[in-house]
Amino acid sequence: MRKPVIAIDGYSSTGKSSISKVIAKKLGLIHMDTGALYRGVTYFAILKCLNENGEINLQQLFSTLDEIKLEFKEVDDELILFLNGNDISKEIRGNQVSAHVSLIACQKEVRDYLMETQRSIAEKGGVILDGRDIGTVVLPNADYKFFLTASIDERTKRRFLELKSLGIETTEEEVKHNLITRDKIDSEREVAPLKKADDAILIDNSSLTKKETIDYMISLISDI
Repeated sequence: MRKPVIAIDGYSSTGKSSISKVIAKKLGLIHMDTGALYRGVTYFAILKCLNENGEINLQQLFSTLDEIKLEFKEVDDELILFLNGNDISKEIRGNQVSAHVSLIACQKEVRDYLMETQRSIAEKGGVILDGRDIGTVVLPNADYKFFLTASIDERTKRRFLELKSLGIETTEEEVKHNLITRDKIDSEREVAPLKKADDAILIDNSSLTKKETIDYMISLISDI
């Protein structure tokens, strides 16, 4: 029996990725953190495609996309993102990547490049993908669609604590500014903007714990 395909979209720091990982483990699904893929491309661009002003040269990035090999490998029961054979799971969470990922993610060339990777994994079912346009663009026929949101203050607190746990120095003010900026770019971009699919279930988890959010979502999935 084919297992379902689940799409989880939503704003930054609503717990999309960590929630997806837990649901995948509980239901025996494969989890793909699509946001990590865009962060991986962004990290590559910062390493290889900066101009003399420290800005990303988009045309140079587009011409070198075929040099990027992104893959998830299981390490200690967790899927870790590797770029050309190197573990970049910590690097892609830094402020520099966070400040540039929306620019990279709104580029049609990048989205097209990653689209087929995501769809090919989902073809056989039994997968859960999280991102910003999974239910609207990448997998419009997903069996279940969720859209997560939370207040900006709650998301700022979560993101700040996450970065602190990774040993990345920042301030809550800087984190909040990055989130607000990214919300605006993601929602207003011309290519695959962040928005709730018409048939997605909206969940505001501002006052919900991660466990409460997960339990509620699993209660709505009936196939497994």
